[in-house]
Amino acid sequence: MGRDRARLAAALERGEQEGGSVEFKERFSRDIHLAEGRLESLTAQLRHRILSGDGEAEYVLGVTDDGGLAGVSQATFAETMDVLSLLADEAGAHIADVQTWGIDSVGDAPAGTDEIVGVATVQDGDGLAAGDDHIIVGTAGHVDHGKSTLVGSLVTGDADDGDGATRGFLDVQPHEVERGLSADLSYGVYGFDGDGPLRVRNPDRKDERAAVVEAADRVVSFVDTVGHEPWLSTTIRGLVGQKLDYGLLTVAADDGPTKTTREHMGVLLATELPTIVAVTKTDLVDGDRVAAVEREVEALLRRTERAPLPVARHGVDAAVDELGDGVVPIVRTSAVTGDGLAVLDELFARLPKTTAASGPFRMYVDRTYSVTGVGAVASGTVKSGTVEDGETLLLGPFPNGSFRTVEVRSIEMHYHRVDSAQAGRIVGIALKGVSEEAIERGMVLLPGDADPTPVRAFDAEVMVLNHPTRIDAGYEPVVHLETIGEAARFTPADGQLLPGDAGHTRVRFKFRPYLVEEGQRFVFREGSSKGVGTVTDVVE
Repeated sequence: MGRDRARLAAALERGEQEGGSVEFKERFSRDIHLAEGRLESLTAQLRHRILSGDGEAEYVLGVTDDGGLAGVSQATFAETMDVLSLLADEAGAHIADVQTWGIDSVGDAPAGTDEIVGVATVQDGDGLAAGDDHIIVGTAGHVDHGKSTLVGSLVTGDADDGDGATRGFLDVQPHEVERGLSADLSYGVYGFDGDGPLRVRNPDRKDERAAVVEAADRVVSFVDTVGHEPWLSTTIRGLVGQKLDYGLLTVAADDGPTKTTREHMGVLLATELPTIVAVTKTDLVDGDRVAAVEREVEALLRRTERAPLPVARHGVDAAVDELGDGVVPIVRTSAVTGDGLAVLDELFARLPKTTAASGPFRMYVDRTYSVTGVGAVASGTVKSGTVEDGETLLLGPFPNGSFRTVEVRSIEMHYHRVDSAQAGRIVGIALKGVSEEAIERGMVLLPGDADPTPVRAFDAEVMVLNHPTRIDAGYEPVVHLETIGEAARFTPADGQLLPGDAGHTRVRFKFRPYLVEEGQRFVFREGSSKGVGTVTDVVE
């Protein structure tokens, strides 16, 4: 058995004992186990198991009463998890982790059997409390400027080996690790309690990430974007599509600001995201070179009417008080020596959350995937409101403009199972009533009683940051709005827009409708042309 399957073996070996924390169940059924009388009995049994396990119980599912491997279908396992989630809620607990295995991989069943077994960990309490702080930081910077390595060192507390070892904790594809280049968004997390930072010793382990989320009074999530020019659209998606509180722009001391640095800085500042600049790799050059790069960064910021604030001269207190409102702190760092990491720790521990939003629940879908025994999962950042386990939602719009009713099967935050999630949290929501293949990036989840009106066109005020010529009617860039990335046709109100111009235009999606609202900001890009805009009105 592998490391994960060893957990199943250990649970079976401990066995179900009268006073123990392990419970064997073949399956749970809504009709049978939620009937009057059974619910109270099973809830009491769950509380007993949790108390016996000092706050934690394990439910081994798909097995007989004596621990024999029986296996259940994926649909039955999903119903079993729904019932167990309701029992946990009744008991004032939550499901912290679920792992499943095909029965043919752990027993004597013939190959090809699609039945599964699983282990669910149930913990006392409801997980991350609604009042806990959670800030989301989006990273940006030129390729090989140490962006992912810096985040890896913050998350783990480990010094890098000078060859990007800590970066490997964030890259999510084998070819990214092999080449040392991120090609998609990746995520990291660490936190703080009353004693200081809570690091993830081994970020490859889901249970360690979950443990940090549960124990921390403040959680810091990193959305690590892509530094290579061909994937600029992915970077824009990360900076625009997530509900970020702060931006972290890296500039390598041995290389200095590049064209990509300027582009990423432009996106961060044009979207009015409070930003910190980290001058990285200071261990590779002398102090004069570090100072020279810092002056280059200061000059770039002043050209965009921002006030640079070198933290080495002005201190962390000034950075916390003045970040935003046109002030951009600059921190000198090295993932190898650890210089500057304590400064970033203090900033992330003290900076206030900036994106708290009121109103009904809303989450734009950024990623989709499927989990064995659970089904389709939609991942993204909660834009506003609260979502709860078991809630009925609307998902859409689909290409024809329709919305579909779905049910929240479960919610996870960095692999930590939670019963609800509030605005500003990055979560994965398992959905009942839709297949993973039907969910697309750019769709939105809304309350079940919402009455959304998707649109093909909207009016906007835009600013052209860069364009080789004038923009005329018929210009077709890709518009990045929330998690939407779609080709659209521009029709400027005055007939044309020139580089550096601000003006009004009608924007029409080429292929399908989306949910767009007044006040939303977006970035548009086509080749070397780039600009930003704000929705002023929607066209039904």
